[in-house]
Amino acid sequence: MSLRAGDPAEIGGYPLEARLGSGGMGTVFLARTSSGRPVAIKLIHQQFAANDEFRIRFRREVAAARRVSGAFTAAVVDAAPEAEQPWMATTYIQGPTLSRRIATKGPLDGAELRRLAIGLAEALRDIHRVGVVHRDLKPSNVVLSPEGPRVIDFGISRAVDQQTLTLTGRVIGTPPFMSPEQLQAPRDVGPQSDVFSLGTLVAYAATGHGPFDAESPYIVAYQVVHGEPSLEDMPAALRAVVESCLAKEPDGRPSADELLVLLRDLPADLGQADAWGVDAGRTRDVITQHHFATPATPAPATPAPTAPTTAPAGPDTGSADTPIGRRPRRRWRPVLAAAVAVTVAAIGGGVAALVAGSFEGNSGGDKGNSLAAPGAALPDGFKSWHKTVPGGRPDIPDELRCVARGDALFCGGGGVVATRIRARDGSRLWTVKSPGVPANGMYLVGATDDTVIGYRFAAQDAPQNPRSEVVAIDANNGRELWSVPSGAQSTAVIGRTQDALVVGSDVVTVDASNSRFEARNAHSGQVTWTSPFPAGTQCAPVPVGPQLVAMCAKDEEVNAFAVRHPTLYPVDRASGTLGRPIAVNGPAVPMGIANGKLVLLQVHLGGTELDRYNGVARVDTASQKVTYSRLATTYTGTPGMAGSTVYVSRQTGLVTALDPATGREKWARQTGVEGASGPVPGADALYFSSATGRVVALSPHDGKPLWTTDPQADGLTGQTDASPRVTLAGRAVIVAAAKNTLFAFDAQKPPKSG
Repeated sequence: MSLRAGDPAEIGGYPLEARLGSGGMGTVFLARTSSGRPVAIKLIHQQFAANDEFRIRFRREVAAARRVSGAFTAAVVDAAPEAEQPWMATTYIQGPTLSRRIATKGPLDGAELRRLAIGLAEALRDIHRVGVVHRDLKPSNVVLSPEGPRVIDFGISRAVDQQTLTLTGRVIGTPPFMSPEQLQAPRDVGPQSDVFSLGTLVAYAATGHGPFDAESPYIVAYQVVHGEPSLEDMPAALRAVVESCLAKEPDGRPSADELLVLLRDLPADLGQADAWGVDAGRTRDVITQHHFATPATPAPATPAPTAPTTAPAGPDTGSADTPIGRRPRRRWRPVLAAAVAVTVAAIGGGVAALVAGSFEGNSGGDKGNSLAAPGAALPDGFKSWHKTVPGGRPDIPDELRCVARGDALFCGGGGVVATRIRARDGSRLWTVKSPGVPANGMYLVGATDDTVIGYRFAAQDAPQNPRSEVVAIDANNGRELWSVPSGAQSTAVIGRTQDALVVGSDVVTVDASNSRFEARNAHSGQVTWTSPFPAGTQCAPVPVGPQLVAMCAKDEEVNAFAVRHPTLYPVDRASGTLGRPIAVNGPAVPMGIANGKLVLLQVHLGGTELDRYNGVARVDTASQKVTYSRLATTYTGTPGMAGSTVYVSRQTGLVTALDPATGREKWARQTGVEGASGPVPGADALYFSSATGRVVALSPHDGKPLWTTDPQADGLTGQTDASPRVTLAGRAVIVAAAKNTLFAFDAQKPPKSG
């Protein structure tokens, strides 16, 4: 709807375009960032701005939304909770609310209903993992975006470790979707209250009415606390799961993680389309098919391999190892699983989809053996392991990235400049720490045979030191060899953090003033050449196989983080001399090499998401020729490249393979690993992993899931453009996850899921 008389023209420097709606606390406007990205701005009503209670609530809403900001919520872009009239800007999510969808088109069913339930469970899992309880899940707070449901409005949420705001004489929430404990004892509300609300939402979506609907809100509240839910119109397979969510006692309900497992176990169409078809018997990592994933016929499921034995904790880790892929079971789950199994069997599905730990197409037998490279072996004495590498700032845990050199694993990132770990057991030989606050996305630079290169960040109380440095470490003993101040503009130029590169035995860096490249011998630090940037530009190094290219943009575009006209310059490896410029149409992100050509993904600006890829450019640096291909649609997510194929991993877990020569889609596959980065290629497998440490192995031929592991760390799955988290050491798969977590297992014997 258009703006009204009296509406502000802008808020916080964001020009307003329209009203999106108005609620009890404030009005929501559609606005634009300076780069053209749409955002939703919530402005608190003037009459509440002076009310201390509402200001406290709004500050908590901002804090909670910032704390979550994952793949299934609206990320906070900006906020001013202390302004005269407080406001918050979040990512604009296009799509109707669940309440509007049901009102205009009626209840959901089949696969669409199952996708909604799974999406809501995924959202709750991410919300609860960061210690937030939403407390107001209702149809108007669920937006049905093209990529799946998003949960919004954290107006009455709270952190688990905070006291509930005292609201004398009032119950905050929406009775038809509130839990019994929320109505009776608001101070005792925890994550299980949200699970109850999710059950009411799914029932509402399936039937068009709430499970406790009545003529009076007082009767509704009584029914929630004392009555039985009305679920007769729900699909039988889903009803048993929803009933578990609606248990009167919080301890009787599944957690969001457990609920997600149960929902994925259900038939793809909830048994409605073909009660006796094969869908009802699929294993859970394959039946989670997204509505735009390429259909595939699953192979018969076979028993999963035995989980590998976990090595004892090393003396240098400071924490004990934990078994991979094992989770404590709530006492309700066997009973509920049996109930669901009976329900599915009654509609013709059987119980194959409910066997925990089964992997579609991978049993650890002959099929599973193909995951390892021919002749690849495990490091001598290898046993699966799980470790944490403390950094220089234990209050700011980060992620690591690793490279393997035989049994030596070199990792770095955040508060860890670099560390050497034995790939066979995870024991640490040395660690060099960084005292300052880590920059997002800056990990290990790389390694040669005798040197490891990482980043170091200055402590806040040492203002004379350079903010960030590139540091060389002796690979054998962890001794610092040399360091040099580093520039930090690569993200603005190429869309990725790549301020230094290991090229052969040299390290190429950007100087602290962002004015030139500097090449040094990786071990000695001796400068071999310097190369100034073209006048009025800033550049980042880009590897093209064994060669090097500079990607440059004008100062004004870099400073505005709006690079639209990048230029490529081949770099002479011996002298650093820049070759003839190659202009590229539109903003683009370097991906890798295919058939000797540099592949770039072209970025479409002005959409509803930050990064959207709508084309491919292929650059022949020898002939100076650039070839463009338009993609059939725009793709949002984390891009990566393996072999001659580009992959885009959406936050929802959908992985799409694209041919860079034509821009055509090779295949698309929905996985259960949200916000994954990758791919990392193995023999007959591509590995993708999220910040939680969950890994999926896909067939490169058709994207068929080979196996999936469980999460290993509490991490947000909403991050995009993350670099690959998996490293291969022979047949060993080493995975980096949130909170400086590393774990490893045999590719032929992946840990059980579930």
